[in-house]
Amino acid sequence: MDSLQVAAIQMVSSTHPQENVRTMEKLVREAAAGGAQWVLLPEYWPLMGKQETDKLAFAEELDNGPFQVALSNLARELDIVLFGGTIPLQSPQADKVLNTMLVYGRNGDRLGAYDKMHLFGFTGLGERYAEADTIFAGAEVPKLNIDGVGVGQGVCYDLRFPEFFRAQQPFDVLLLPAAFTYTTGLAHWELLLRARAVENQCYVVASAQGGKHESGRRTFGHSMIIDPWGDVLAVLPEGEGVVSAQLSGERLASLRAKMPALQHRLL
Repeated sequence: MDSLQVAAIQMVSSTHPQENVRTMEKLVREAAAGGAQWVLLPEYWPLMGKQETDKLAFAEELDNGPFQVALSNLARELDIVLFGGTIPLQSPQADKVLNTMLVYGRNGDRLGAYDKMHLFGFTGLGERYAEADTIFAGAEVPKLNIDGVGVGQGVCYDLRFPEFFRAQQPFDVLLLPAAFTYTTGLAHWELLLRARAVENQCYVVASAQGGKHESGRRTFGHSMIIDPWGDVLAVLPEGEGVVSAQLSGERLASLRAKMPALQHRLL
Protein backbone atom coordinates (compact mmCIF):
# COMPACT_ATOMS: atom_id res chain seq x y z
CA MET A 1 0.00 0.00 0.00
CA ASP A 2 1.26 3.47 -0.87
CA SER A 3 0.38 6.65 1.00
CA LEU A 4 -3.39 7.20 1.08
CA GLN A 5 -5.46 10.16 2.32
CA VAL A 6 -8.73 9.04 3.90
CA ALA A 7 -11.64 10.78 5.58
CA ALA A 8 -14.47 9.70 7.87
CA ILE A 9 -17.75 11.61 7.82
CA GLN A 10 -19.79 12.06 11.00
CA MET A 11 -23.47 12.96 10.83
CA VAL A 12 -26.48 13.44 13.08
CA SER A 13 -29.04 12.22 10.59
CA SER A 14 -32.61 13.44 10.81
CA THR A 15 -35.97 11.94 9.87
CA HIS A 16 -35.85 13.77 6.50
CA PRO A 17 -33.91 11.89 3.78
CA GLN A 18 -33.58 14.84 1.39
CA GLU A 19 -32.05 16.94 4.17
CA ASN A 20 -29.65 14.12 4.97
CA VAL A 21 -28.62 13.79 1.32
CA ARG A 22 -27.76 17.50 1.23
CA THR A 23 -25.73 17.22 4.45
CA MET A 24 -23.95 14.13 3.14
CA GLU A 25 -23.02 15.87 -0.10
CA LYS A 26 -21.73 18.95 1.73
CA LEU A 27 -19.51 16.91 4.05
CA VAL A 28 -18.15 14.64 1.31
CA ARG A 29 -17.26 17.72 -0.75
CA GLU A 30 -15.48 19.14 2.30
CA ALA A 31 -13.51 15.91 2.68
CA ALA A 32 -12.54 15.82 -0.99
CA ALA A 33 -11.52 19.49 -0.92
CA GLY A 34 -9.18 18.55 1.93
CA GLY A 35 -7.46 15.99 -0.27
CA ALA A 36 -9.26 12.79 0.72
CA GLN A 37 -8.97 9.99 -1.84
CA TRP A 38 -11.21 7.58 0.08
CA VAL A 39 -14.24 8.83 2.01
CA LEU A 40 -16.41 6.82 4.43
CA LEU A 41 -19.99 7.69 5.43
CA PRO A 42 -21.73 6.53 8.64
CA GLU A 43 -24.37 3.87 9.09
CA TYR A 44 -27.98 4.98 8.51
CA TRP A 45 -26.89 8.29 6.99
CA PRO A 46 -30.03 8.65 4.80
CA LEU A 47 -32.46 8.31 7.72
CA MET A 48 -32.60 8.00 11.50
CA GLY A 49 -36.35 7.51 11.84
CA LYS A 50 -38.60 8.12 14.82
CA GLN A 51 -39.56 4.46 14.53
CA GLU A 52 -37.35 1.59 13.39
CA THR A 53 -39.95 0.71 10.75
CA ASP A 54 -39.64 4.14 9.08
CA LYS A 55 -36.78 2.92 6.89
CA LEU A 56 -39.03 0.36 5.17
CA ALA A 57 -40.66 3.10 3.10
CA PHE A 58 -37.28 4.20 1.71
CA ALA A 59 -35.79 0.81 0.81
CA GLU A 60 -34.29 0.81 -2.69
CA GLU A 61 -33.64 -1.90 -5.24
CA LEU A 62 -29.94 -2.61 -5.69
CA ASP A 63 -28.52 -0.24 -8.34
CA ASN A 64 -31.77 1.70 -8.56
CA GLY A 65 -32.76 4.57 -6.29
CA PRO A 66 -31.99 8.18 -5.34
CA PHE A 67 -29.59 7.35 -2.49
CA GLN A 68 -27.48 5.20 -4.80
CA VAL A 69 -27.60 7.75 -7.60
CA ALA A 70 -26.40 10.47 -5.22
CA LEU A 71 -23.46 8.33 -4.05
CA SER A 72 -22.45 7.28 -7.56
CA ASN A 73 -22.65 10.81 -8.96
CA LEU A 74 -20.65 12.26 -6.08
CA ALA A 75 -17.85 9.69 -6.41
CA ARG A 76 -17.61 10.43 -10.12
CA GLU A 77 -17.77 14.21 -9.74
CA LEU A 78 -15.13 14.36 -6.99
CA ASP A 79 -12.88 11.58 -8.38
CA ILE A 80 -12.90 9.68 -5.07
CA VAL A 81 -13.65 6.21 -3.79
CA LEU A 82 -16.82 6.61 -1.74
CA PHE A 83 -17.74 4.05 0.91
CA GLY A 84 -21.43 4.76 1.23
CA GLY A 85 -22.07 4.05 4.90
CA THR A 86 -25.25 2.03 4.81
CA ILE A 87 -28.53 2.52 3.01
CA PRO A 88 -31.74 0.46 3.24
CA LEU A 89 -32.19 -1.98 0.36
CA GLN A 90 -35.15 -4.21 -0.38
CA SER A 91 -34.85 -7.68 1.15
CA PRO A 92 -36.55 -11.04 0.55
CA GLN A 93 -39.00 -10.11 3.34
CA ALA A 94 -41.38 -7.20 2.79
CA ASP A 95 -41.28 -6.18 6.45
CA LYS A 96 -37.46 -6.01 6.61
CA VAL A 97 -34.63 -4.26 4.77
CA LEU A 98 -31.03 -5.10 4.06
CA ASN A 99 -28.66 -2.68 5.80
CA THR A 100 -26.10 -2.39 3.02
CA MET A 101 -22.69 -0.78 2.64
CA LEU A 102 -22.11 0.15 -1.01
CA VAL A 103 -18.76 1.24 -2.45
CA TYR A 104 -18.37 3.45 -5.52
CA GLY A 105 -15.24 4.00 -7.59
CA ARG A 106 -13.95 7.15 -9.22
CA ASN A 107 -15.97 6.54 -12.37
CA GLY A 108 -19.17 6.15 -10.35
CA ASP A 109 -19.40 2.39 -10.80
CA ARG A 110 -20.32 0.24 -7.85
CA LEU A 111 -17.32 -1.75 -6.64
CA GLY A 112 -18.87 -3.61 -3.74
CA ALA A 113 -21.95 -4.32 -1.67
CA TYR A 114 -21.96 -5.79 1.83
CA ASP A 115 -25.19 -6.60 3.69
CA LYS A 116 -24.69 -6.27 7.45
CA MET A 117 -24.52 -9.72 9.01
CA HIS A 118 -24.51 -9.24 12.79
CA LEU A 119 -27.70 -7.56 14.02
CA PHE A 120 -27.60 -5.47 17.18
CA GLY A 121 -29.75 -6.33 20.16
CA PHE A 122 -29.62 -4.59 23.55
CA THR A 123 -31.99 -4.25 26.47
CA GLY A 124 -31.11 -2.33 29.60
CA LEU A 125 -30.76 1.09 31.24
CA GLY A 126 -34.14 2.09 29.85
CA GLU A 127 -33.17 1.27 26.26
CA ARG A 128 -34.18 -1.48 23.85
CA TYR A 129 -32.81 -2.14 20.38
CA ALA A 130 -33.63 -5.14 18.19
CA GLU A 131 -32.36 -4.72 14.63
CA ALA A 132 -33.59 -8.20 13.72
CA ASP A 133 -37.15 -6.86 13.95
CA THR A 134 -36.68 -4.72 10.82
CA ILE A 135 -33.39 -5.85 9.21
CA PHE A 136 -32.73 -8.99 7.17
CA ALA A 137 -29.27 -10.31 8.02
CA GLY A 138 -26.68 -10.64 5.28
CA ALA A 139 -25.06 -14.01 4.63
CA GLU A 140 -21.81 -13.33 2.77
CA VAL A 141 -18.50 -12.28 4.30
CA PRO A 142 -17.20 -9.39 2.14
CA LYS A 143 -13.99 -9.47 0.14
CA LEU A 144 -12.75 -6.30 -1.51
CA ASN A 145 -9.59 -4.93 -3.09
CA ILE A 146 -9.35 -1.34 -4.33
CA ASP A 147 -6.33 0.23 -6.02
CA GLY A 148 -4.34 -2.85 -5.02
CA VAL A 149 -5.22 -2.32 -1.34
CA GLY A 150 -6.98 -5.09 0.58
CA VAL A 151 -10.06 -3.69 2.29
CA GLY A 152 -11.78 -5.09 5.37
CA GLN A 153 -15.41 -4.13 5.89
CA GLY A 154 -17.90 -4.22 8.73
CA VAL A 155 -20.92 -2.34 9.99
CA CYS A 156 -21.43 -1.24 13.61
CA TYR A 157 -22.26 -4.39 15.63
CA ASP A 158 -19.92 -6.46 13.41
CA LEU A 159 -17.13 -4.74 15.34
CA ARG A 160 -17.71 -7.06 18.31
CA PHE A 161 -16.87 -10.22 16.33
CA PRO A 162 -13.12 -10.48 15.65
CA GLU A 163 -13.49 -13.75 13.73
CA PHE A 164 -15.56 -11.89 11.13
CA PHE A 165 -12.57 -9.73 10.24
CA ARG A 166 -10.12 -12.65 10.40
CA ALA A 167 -12.26 -14.29 7.70
CA GLN A 168 -11.61 -11.26 5.44
CA GLN A 169 -7.80 -11.34 5.73
CA PRO A 170 -5.57 -10.22 4.12
CA PHE A 171 -6.36 -6.49 4.20
CA ASP A 172 -4.53 -3.26 5.00
CA VAL A 173 -7.42 -0.91 5.81
CA LEU A 174 -10.63 -1.72 7.69
CA LEU A 175 -13.60 0.57 7.08
CA LEU A 176 -16.52 0.53 9.47
CA PRO A 177 -19.63 2.75 9.40
CA ALA A 178 -21.63 2.75 12.62
CA ALA A 179 -24.36 4.28 14.73
CA PHE A 180 -23.27 3.12 18.20
CA THR A 181 -25.61 4.11 21.00
CA TYR A 182 -24.18 6.51 23.56
CA THR A 183 -24.36 3.82 26.27
CA THR A 184 -22.47 1.11 24.39
CA GLY A 185 -20.19 3.59 22.65
CA LEU A 186 -19.00 5.16 25.86
CA ALA A 187 -18.11 1.73 27.20
CA HIS A 188 -16.68 -0.05 24.18
CA TRP A 189 -16.38 1.92 20.90
CA GLU A 190 -12.76 3.08 21.03
CA LEU A 191 -11.66 -0.06 22.86
CA LEU A 192 -13.02 -2.33 20.13
CA LEU A 193 -11.76 -0.20 17.24
CA ARG A 194 -8.23 -0.09 18.61
CA ALA A 195 -8.30 -3.83 19.30
CA ARG A 196 -9.32 -4.57 15.70
CA ALA A 197 -6.49 -2.33 14.44
CA VAL A 198 -3.86 -4.02 16.63
CA GLU A 199 -4.92 -7.63 16.09
CA ASN A 200 -5.24 -7.23 12.32
CA GLN A 201 -2.20 -4.93 12.05
CA CYS A 202 -4.19 -2.58 9.85
CA TYR A 203 -5.48 0.96 9.66
CA VAL A 204 -9.06 1.44 10.85
CA VAL A 205 -11.38 4.15 9.51
CA ALA A 206 -14.64 4.41 11.45
CA SER A 207 -17.53 6.78 10.70
CA ALA A 208 -20.30 7.30 13.22
CA GLN A 209 -23.56 9.00 13.93
CA GLY A 210 -22.83 11.46 16.72
CA GLY A 211 -25.51 13.37 18.59
CA LYS A 212 -29.15 13.62 19.68
CA HIS A 213 -31.70 12.50 17.09
CA GLU A 214 -35.36 13.39 16.68
CA SER A 215 -36.38 9.95 17.92
CA GLY A 216 -34.74 10.77 21.26
CA ARG A 217 -31.91 8.34 20.55
CA ARG A 218 -28.40 9.59 21.29
CA THR A 219 -25.50 8.20 19.30
CA PHE A 220 -21.94 8.22 20.54
CA GLY A 221 -20.02 9.76 17.64
CA HIS A 222 -16.22 9.70 18.00
CA SER A 223 -15.57 8.96 14.34
CA MET A 224 -11.89 8.14 14.22
CA ILE A 225 -8.92 6.91 12.26
CA ILE A 226 -6.49 4.51 13.95
CA ASP A 227 -3.09 3.22 12.87
CA PRO A 228 -1.87 -0.41 13.04
CA TRP A 229 -0.18 0.20 16.41
CA GLY A 230 -3.50 1.27 17.90
CA ASP A 231 -2.74 5.00 17.98
CA VAL A 232 -5.68 7.32 17.27
CA LEU A 233 -4.68 9.66 14.44
CA ALA A 234 -7.86 11.75 14.34
CA VAL A 235 -11.20 11.85 16.16
CA LEU A 236 -14.40 13.93 16.21
CA PRO A 237 -16.25 13.54 19.53
CA GLU A 238 -19.71 14.77 18.58
CA GLY A 239 -21.69 16.65 15.91
CA GLU A 240 -21.40 16.56 12.15
CA GLY A 241 -18.03 17.00 10.51
CA VAL A 242 -15.00 15.36 8.90
CA VAL A 243 -11.89 13.69 10.27
CA SER A 244 -9.01 12.84 7.96
CA ALA A 245 -5.55 11.33 8.07
CA GLN A 246 -2.74 10.15 5.83
CA LEU A 247 -2.25 6.37 5.86
CA SER A 248 1.35 5.28 5.36
CA GLY A 249 2.11 2.04 3.58
CA GLU A 250 5.69 2.37 4.78
CA ARG A 251 4.62 2.48 8.45
CA LEU A 252 2.26 -0.45 7.93
CA ALA A 253 5.02 -2.58 6.38
CA SER A 254 7.51 -1.58 9.09
CA LEU A 255 5.20 -2.55 11.95
CA ARG A 256 4.33 -5.87 10.35
CA ALA A 257 8.02 -6.62 9.77
CA LYS A 258 9.02 -5.80 13.35
CA MET A 259 6.21 -7.88 14.83
CA PRO A 260 4.92 -10.39 12.24
CA ALA A 261 1.97 -11.41 14.38
CA LEU A 262 -0.24 -12.30 11.42
CA GLN A 263 2.40 -14.80 10.27
CA HIS A 264 2.58 -16.27 13.79
CA ARG A 265 -1.10 -17.25 13.87
CA LEU A 266 -1.74 -20.91 14.69
CA LEU A 267 -5.50 -21.13 14.18
